[in-house]
Amino acid sequence: MTIDIDQLTEAELIDLNHRIVERLRFLNQMRAHIEMLEFKIGDRVTFQPPGQGQLEGMLTRYNKKTVTVITDNGQRWNVSPTLLSRARPAKNANPAGSNVVLLTQR
Repeated sequence: MTIDIDQLTEAELIDLNHRIVERLRFLNQMRAHIEMLEFKIGDRVTFQPPGQGQLEGMLTRYNKKTVTVITDNGQRWNVSPTLLSRARPAKNANPAGSNVVLLTQR
């Protein structure tokens, strides 16, 4: 299907532009959603922000286009799921162990 845009009025061109932009946003969101499904909340992930070394942390939340990762040093990052990799388990980590931390009050 081809559209002869030379025959469209200015209003029709603006409408077509809005439809194209919305469709591209939708496709981008679907792509991000599919990438997000590769990871679960609580997964250990790594990513490398521009100009920094590789960071490692835990995926804590799904957002509209990104996921939230809390790094091991306590920073919160919103990261595109396309930039994430699964973190390798530490050599002394117990894969069957609990990831629950018990906090006590004083």
